[in-house]
Amino acid sequence: MGTHDDDAIRLRSVSRRYGSGDSGVTALDEVTVAFPRGTFTAVMGPSGSGKSTLLQCAAGLDRPTSGSVVVGGTELTGLSERRLTLLRREHVGFVFQAFNLLPSLTAEQNVALPLRLAGRRPPRGRVREVLRQVGLGDRARHRPTQLSGGQQQRVALARALITRPAVLFADEPTGALDSRTGREVLSLLRGMVDDGGQTVVMVTHDPVAAAYADRVVFLVDGHVSGDLTGAGADTIAARLTGLETAPC
Repeated sequence: MGTHDDDAIRLRSVSRRYGSGDSGVTALDEVTVAFPRGTFTAVMGPSGSGKSTLLQCAAGLDRPTSGSVVVGGTELTGLSERRLTLLRREHVGFVFQAFNLLPSLTAEQNVALPLRLAGRRPPRGRVREVLRQVGLGDRARHRPTQLSGGQQQRVALARALITRPAVLFADEPTGALDSRTGREVLSLLRGMVDDGGQTVVMVTHDPVAAAYADRVVFLVDGHVSGDLTGAGADTIAARLTGLETAPC
């Protein structure tokens, strides 16, 4: 596993509760998990197991009720909203199931957006380079409505990569895509880890998607319920089915 310095992200005893008293919900319950640099991790579990909450706490989008989150060596607990925003902007990339592109902007303008928001002038060559990386070098001036779903997801991927983030978080990135296009996006993510040394953490319900990852972490009722390394889709599906049918 290596030393803690090898971890891009580390969660220690992280709990997240919503509401209070009897009506309160515990989405995460004392979760301890690390995501080593340069690895691809899939997070799976039954509906309501806390997958998206885990992603949001790990990325600094949501603050845990208790516990500690360390991103790239920085402890997030106690950071001001401004410092947290800056850290996310510098170190974290996001891709969601909904591509979240701005329809009035071209592909290259969408990709350049994170840099503009950070007050930086996007180097034109860099924007084109990232679009080429995701296979869309010839689509720079197209608007989202002129692109297929798979192409829009790849623009979203390029936008997440423009800041060269330490960690790329993907929440059901293939959920809105057909299986062939989904495989293309997953191969891109895999390549970013293998060739670019990127760290990718992906929430998915699809065992075929999860099989692209080095490791699958399973969540049940806000707890980590083990993991699998280097497993194929059938093994992952069997484990997931076991979790979904297990008595509470």
